[in-house]
Amino acid sequence: MSIKVNSITKLYGTQKALDAVSFEIAPGEVVGLLGPNGAGKSTIMKILTCFIPPTSGDASVCNFDILEQSIEVRKKVGYLPENNPLYLDLYVEEFLSFIDGILAASGIQSRKGGISASLQHPASGSRQRIADVIELTGLTAEKHKKIGALSKGYRQRVGLAQALLHDPEVLILDEPTSGLDPNQLLEIRSLIKTIGKEKTVMLSTHIMQEVEAICDRAIIIHKGKIVADDSTGNLHKISSSGNIVSVEFSSEVNAGVLATIPGVSMVKQVSPVSFQLTAKNNFDIRPDVFRFAVDNKLTVLSLQKEELKLEEVFQELTKD
Repeated sequence: MSIKVNSITKLYGTQKALDAVSFEIAPGEVVGLLGPNGAGKSTIMKILTCFIPPTSGDASVCNFDILEQSIEVRKKVGYLPENNPLYLDLYVEEFLSFIDGILAASGIQSRKGGISASLQHPASGSRQRIADVIELTGLTAEKHKKIGALSKGYRQRVGLAQALLHDPEVLILDEPTSGLDPNQLLEIRSLIKTIGKEKTVMLSTHIMQEVEAICDRAIIIHKGKIVADDSTGNLHKISSSGNIVSVEFSSEVNAGVLATIPGVSMVKQVSPVSFQLTAKNNFDIRPDVFRFAVDNKLTVLSLQKEELKLEEVFQELTKD
């Protein structure tokens, strides 16, 4: 496994930020970590990147223990923290050269066949690696500009370039699109999807559309505990409220009469002829709705089963 977390608990005094959290992420997965503010997302990421230790439990990255082999873990991980600390007075290329020097002094080198191979460049040392990540992150036209003169979207690209410089196997991104405008959002999402084709990516976000656009899987955390962990497709089906069926008739119908259909727990009237019917216990009520229409000599213009939006699932799972 690229990431393995086993019963991690983190206490800050008497406050329990994480409560026996466990999950695994396989190589090549792009996983979204979701949760309200204060749920514990950043704490998990800081533990996995060896910035802080857990109070109890254990975790590993690329089979290296975060406590016993923290240096090896850091060699395998590229990390973009939420506040994206950068030296604003340095030029983009100069900044990346500075970071590369730190990596070299620490004995951290890029893997063979990594970024250079993916961009079809021959491996040729530090200069080539810097050129590779500048090209990969779309910073070619900005590389001679000061970081302080860049838009927030391009600063995020610089942060990603820094995280990718040693070609890590695992990329951990904390709120990578926070505060970006719609165009910048699309650019950074596209970049993360490209990176995710050959790396394990874990990212935290509050934007549900982002998870649906980028991630293979989502882990939802609330008050320090995991409340859901599944593929983005299956998460739509997680709901205690049951299936929802939308129906439109050819003429007006009394909502109270619809509530008598077997299996219907709630009726929401959208228009005089359109309704949303919630089923009990995920029961498929479409055959009963059709029989109701036949018995009452109504024509059904449309009848379809609806899925909850990911945002609605998130709200249901994280409500107090």
